[in-house]
Amino acid sequence: MLVKHRGFEPVVDSSVFVAPTAVLVGNVRVGARSRIIYGAVLDSEGSRVEIGECTIVCENAVLRATASGDADYPVIIGDHVFISPHATLLGCTVESCSYLATGATVLHGATIRSGAAIAVGAFVHAKTVVPSGFFVPPNAVAIGDPVKLYGPDEKEALADAIKSIGFAKIAFGAEAKWEDRLSRYKQATEVRSKEFGSHFDDIVLED
Repeated sequence: MLVKHRGFEPVVDSSVFVAPTAVLVGNVRVGARSRIIYGAVLDSEGSRVEIGECTIVCENAVLRATASGDADYPVIIGDHVFISPHATLLGCTVESCSYLATGATVLHGATIRSGAAIAVGAFVHAKTVVPSGFFVPPNAVAIGDPVKLYGPDEKEALADAIKSIGFAKIAFGAEAKWEDRLSRYKQATEVRSKEFGSHFDDIVLED
């Protein structure tokens, strides 16, 4: 399904396969010979989504750009990138010939350099840079530039690393203190409610 959003229509090369249940919303461009498989969602919001040549976006993957205040976080995907089922990419850059396994997550402002691999269930946090050819193991959390890997059981170190990023401000523009979760989550929902409210004016172009 192609959807006109905020005045933008998706632009898809004639050699691209877009599955009937995939959804492309707004300022989305898909390069030659790419494949957008069933259930995938490519949503530009107030920014843009760009997919290179011969890139594979598998079942139920979500690629969503965003723009909060002055912060613009497009999703930029290079050529020959493989994005596995149920991967989530939010406002990030993935360079050519990279591999994202099932359930991988990459957050706002992160960059995956060429030839890197993000394994099953791994998590690349905001503003992190994963070097070329680097392997993020299954269920690991990658944070920072230079990147550092954390296991899910390193709760205190992981919390400190996430706190140091200022993720709520990056993703939502939320200014609440780390300890004040109620305020942070309230601000986050208010920001997304306003942002997603623009979908009231969407126009379905093609089913």
